Amino acid sequence: MSSFEGFPMDVGPVYEGERIRKEDMYIEFGGPKVDVKCELVLAMPMDEVEDGKVEIVGPDLKDLKEGGSYPLAIVIYTAGTKVEKDLEAVIERRIHDFTNYVEGFMHLNQRYDIWIRLSKKSVKKGLDSLKWWGLALIRLFKSAMPFIEKMQVTFYTDPAKVKEVYEQALEVYKARDARVRGLRDEDVDTFYGCVLCQSFAPQHVCVIPPNRVSLCGAMNWFDARAAANVDPKGPNFPIPKGKLIDPIKGEYEGVNKVVEERSLGANKRFFLYSAFGSPHTSCGCFECIAFYIPEVDGFGVVDRGFKEPTVNGLPFSTMAAQTGGGIQTEGFLGVGMEYFRSPKFFQADGGWGRIVWICSTLWKRIEDAIPEELKDKIATENDARDIESLKKFLVERGHPLAVRIKEMEAPEVAAAAPAEAAAPEAATPTAVPAQAAAPMPFMPAPTAPGAITIPAVGGLRVELKGAKIRIDKIVIKKQ
Repeated sequence: MSSFEGFPMDVGPVYEGERIRKEDMYIEFGGPKVDVKCELVLAMPMDEVEDGKVEIVGPDLKDLKEGGSYPLAIVIYTAGTKVEKDLEAVIERRIHDFTNYVEGFMHLNQRYDIWIRLSKKSVKKGLDSLKWWGLALIRLFKSAMPFIEKMQVTFYTDPAKVKEVYEQALEVYKARDARVRGLRDEDVDTFYGCVLCQSFAPQHVCVIPPNRVSLCGAMNWFDARAAANVDPKGPNFPIPKGKLIDPIKGEYEGVNKVVEERSLGANKRFFLYSAFGSPHTSCGCFECIAFYIPEVDGFGVVDRGFKEPTVNGLPFSTMAAQTGGGIQTEGFLGVGMEYFRSPKFFQADGGWGRIVWICSTLWKRIEDAIPEELKDKIATENDARDIESLKKFLVERGHPLAVRIKEMEAPEVAAAAPAEAAAPEAATPTAVPAQAAAPMPFMPAPTAPGAITIPAVGGLRVELKGAKIRIDKIVIKKQ
């Protein structure tokens, strides 16, 4: 690209989706090993932005030890006659997009979850300063978004300064998120979509109605609308919601049509408010993972900040591979943190009454969203670290699923039939769990008494009735 002559690395969409493995990494900023990191865009008056300026507060690339993981705060100041505060989040989300245009850079996630890797190859080519990254961002942004008349970039690598900017950024994010809480899906005719992550998850389409924030947490309905208006050819676009097919699951004719088109036929139906049947796909930038726990017929939830194994024995990183990639995987769902405050939170699956375990790092951030009557009934890792201790906790605390757990473990179930004889006859594919007659946030999902609904990859669900099965070994072979 001619506008990048003199740069030590190439810049262009050909590098989007580039993966930098650990053995090829020079250094990384943010990621799972670093607690404090963020990126923030601020709209400023014209006279307060020095166009083209790139500033580095703290050690530069050449001053950092190879192989290390470092804190980072990126602040981009923008100005222009059409630049408004409503566009801050829109511009901010494109940092992910444009950073991945830069040869030797890999950018994942957003806001306070950013993870950037720089390759050894690009450093050897002369990429010895963050200024090149900043200059590339300025040129890419101003080319793609001409309404940005001035842009200035500051990289903070000094740990104390990063923490200071991080605290300020959290307040900005919080204010943005609060804007959409009074709006309902029923109040609008148009939802919005985002395909920014398709370079990493080709089949994924993010649908953003008022009551469901984007999986990355960085785009609410207002942000997506603003993005679609200022950049009609960009990754955000309107979705006429069309005929309402199912008000509980959140299925719309218009959404299904756009999802099928944008996923090139890979996905044909989306349930916006259920993890079963045809759940919303997940990219890889999701803030949290909701995961089904069949032993208690409930859900656990974990965020990226939790480094330990969850109650099912799997850490976030392992479940992320199962959840992401744009594949519809029942029982595993990527969600944005603001979704926990939605009045339609998992409304087809029992809402908050179906949540049984939340990691402590996430609990601190969404405590205001947890119904008061459930706060002493939902476990964290401090209460339950495995399934058996979780069952005990839920029953002792009187969780809404306690009765369900007792039914599943009743002695008469084991006596109903020998496991070897009953299992093959009872195991049959079933339909999606019956929907609730109306949103009931404190009731477990309406599944048949004594039955366990087990989501499975590949579109098959198995329902076991009147059987207790012990499996020593399973062998799956491709026919």
